[in-house]
Amino acid sequence: MNSGYYQVDRGRWAKMTINEQMGNIGSEVGRAIIARRNGNKAREDRAIDRAIDLFSATAEALVGTEYSYRLKEVLRAREEFLRLFFDGTFESDADKIKRYFMDYAYAARYEHMKNTLNQY
Repeated sequence: MNSGYYQVDRGRWAKMTINEQMGNIGSEVGRAIIARRNGNKAREDRAIDRAIDLFSATAEALVGTEYSYRLKEVLRAREEFLRLFFDGTFESDADKIKRYFMDYAYAARYEHMKNTLNQY
């Protein structure tokens, strides 16, 4: 039975690059923004819950690694995401936050393509 609480597989998540992690977080951010604009509160809440879990998993994966210097950026991004939904700045900042995360998705795709080409 599904309790409705989402939690990503932390072990699998930790194996992803920061660009992959942030790009995936960006997908949930985008879903939350679309749901808000469509007036679908239930979908918005689920996407926000998933995004928060992904932010937390990313922060946990970074602690104590050679990439721990990225932790501050991840936590700041989470803060801005939450501010977007709970501080009354939604319309002025939603597209800016979507673009921020899209850069990570592009970078992750580029890394994947580069690694694929290097195999041949």
